[in-house]
Amino acid sequence: MEHTQAILLISFGTSYLGSKEKTIDKIAEKISQAFPHCKLYQAWTSKVIINILKKRDSLCIPTVEEAMEHIIADGVKSLVVQPTHLIHGLENEVMEETVRNYAPQDMDIRFGTPLLSSTEDHKAALYAATREFSNLPSEEALVFMGHGTSHHANSVYAALDYMLKDMGYPNFFMGTVEAYPDLDALIRQVSKTHAKKVHLAPFMLVAGDHANNDMAGDSSDSWKSQFEAAGYEVECHLKGLGECHGIQNLYLDHLKAALLPS
Repeated sequence: MEHTQAILLISFGTSYLGSKEKTIDKIAEKISQAFPHCKLYQAWTSKVIINILKKRDSLCIPTVEEAMEHIIADGVKSLVVQPTHLIHGLENEVMEETVRNYAPQDMDIRFGTPLLSSTEDHKAALYAATREFSNLPSEEALVFMGHGTSHHANSVYAALDYMLKDMGYPNFFMGTVEAYPDLDALIRQVSKTHAKKVHLAPFMLVAGDHANNDMAGDSSDSWKSQFEAAGYEVECHLKGLGECHGIQNLYLDHLKAALLPS
């Protein structure tokens, strides 16, 4: 069957099926409802996670290459690719290159932007992420765990930390698990406040391995354990950004902009 226009939703993926259902699946559902005239395809970029789900759960998630082969076979002439990546880093660059390499020359391809692609995006994402914490007492702090990357796009996390303060949240902090601002920097920053309790929350699409283990795990090097060792009471919130309606809608806005270019 030939489909002239389609959407390809691309995510890194997660081995935590509960979080997948609350995040990636919900975004896909919203896209299908908002754009019923477009056939929706999905793909994940992490072949490691794809293999885990196939072996463990008999769940087959297409790679980007496999999704593109299916799209081409279906006769799609116009394709809009929407990533659920947070930033335009290495993952997003490789994904775009893969799509372009597979697509035939006569296929019209447009890319929606990642979640954090403008100052307006940053504000909207932080507003959505902080809503349930906006009334924290002054003796409590909120620390977000972002992923982090060696790509220059990592600077967005420091900008988000600055923006949190500018939004009126002196006790809210943004860090990363694999880059800077790192955990040591966060502990130093929190120590300058009067906080006695620290709330930890992932600033990632899903509450997956990083959130459950690096952030909230019981190992001595987890963020939870390190903040407890520094003398704080710690509460972990295992909720991915993709569960927030405001975040889901922001992805829809990016997709709409790509579908209907100005």
